[in-house]
Amino acid sequence: MADKQDSKRGPEVKPRNWLVPVILLTLREWNSYGYELMERATAFGFEAMNPGTLYRTLRQMEKEGIVESSWETSKGGPARRMYTITDAGEAYLDFWAKALEQYQRNMDTFFRLYTGRPLRSEENDKKEE
Repeated sequence: MADKQDSKRGPEVKPRNWLVPVILLTLREWNSYGYELMERATAFGFEAMNPGTLYRTLRQMEKEGIVESSWETSKGGPARRMYTITDAGEAYLDFWAKALEQYQRNMDTFFRLYTGRPLRSEENDKKEE
């Protein structure tokens, strides 16, 4: 097979640049720092993420103006960079949510056909007869 895949997990299927909306969604709920963002990303399929990937993505997101960061000094721990979503980040997240709704409809259609269930329009046609 041309792509790398773990036989236990199967192929990895995620939308392109999936990490960006995952970070934005997380930051919409609470400001956070890199290590915590990496931990929370596991709920979205990023089990073994390279920290360098996360921090490069965060730096790029900051350049694009969709996140901001500032140094937070805590009482007894090292200073850490805290990230916050911007208004532009909120708009970008809204765009992603709309795109994912369409993606979900496409996946629903795929699985209805795959499992042999009729499409919704076919179901409606049968009800009208």
